[in-house]
Amino acid sequence: MTATPLQFAIIGCGLIGRKRAASMAPGQLRYACDLDAARAADLAKTSAGATAITDYAQALADPAVNAVIVATLNGALAPIALAAVRAGKHVLVEKPGALNAAQLRTLQAAAEKAGVRVRIGYNHRFHPALQKARELADSGVLGPMMFLRGRYGHGGRKGYDREWRADPKLSGGGERIDQGVHLIDLAGWFLGDFPTVTGHAATFFWDMKVDDNAFLSLRTTGGQTAWLHVSCTEWKNLFSLELYGRDGKVAIDGLGGSYGQEKCTYYKMLPQMGPPETTVWDYPAGDNSWKLELAAFEEDICTGRTPSPGLREGIRTLEIVESIYRTSGFPVSTAPV
Repeated sequence: MTATPLQFAIIGCGLIGRKRAASMAPGQLRYACDLDAARAADLAKTSAGATAITDYAQALADPAVNAVIVATLNGALAPIALAAVRAGKHVLVEKPGALNAAQLRTLQAAAEKAGVRVRIGYNHRFHPALQKARELADSGVLGPMMFLRGRYGHGGRKGYDREWRADPKLSGGGERIDQGVHLIDLAGWFLGDFPTVTGHAATFFWDMKVDDNAFLSLRTTGGQTAWLHVSCTEWKNLFSLELYGRDGKVAIDGLGGSYGQEKCTYYKMLPQMGPPETTVWDYPAGDNSWKLELAAFEEDICTGRTPSPGLREGIRTLEIVESIYRTSGFPVSTAPV
């Protein structure tokens, strides 16, 4: 790490932008930018020395800004990230990073040319239960991995099908590209790449042109399988990820708040089989995923490390999303950056 704290601009001052700002050290936020001047001003007031602006070009022109966090609607993520990269800024762009994989490929080429780092904001990797699961998987106690099962969903709210996420021009798709990309990213984190992709997306309940449910079966070259379901007709908010190895299982449940208390459970298969030996880690204090992810991004920048998840992972995730949409008859965004 450098002796002088990195200086950031946040573009997009909604809920996620506020979470990003709260994870910074005092004095790190130089600009809070939003088309809504009042919202930018509200965020800037939370960090001493921050300036509220409505035109992100001002932040990109400032040589004191080392990195930009892009936390806008999906349709604006890639264009703003591309402008930041071309201005020589490192970028943390919120998931899914773009409306389509082609936009991320353009961003990847620009980042390589500019010599800057781009991280995709998949903060779920940094939740405490998922960090514990990663530790257990890496220790070898699960044995060779066999398969993974994931479910993620919420129930929407009145008028949900009239919000920006229901407009494919702004969102790029429905639940598959919203919460679904988190599950795809986590599945790849634990199992690797998935050359075989099957499944479908559907709209069962909401009056919108995008999907409200999607079902995926992803397979590695070795046959390890990730079976995933995402839904915005999950009337009780749910997060569940189960990892199955030949010698044991890990289950992650909850994300805090309306998703329930976060916990990680390890089931150790005994030589005689039968009921497993069970260990549970509870995380009632919530998560500090935003702070941990920012620290990882800062380390990317200061050490020259390739971010993970970065553009390679982001492109593959959106390729999977697009494959399911094509199979299911949903339009796939072809918007350029």
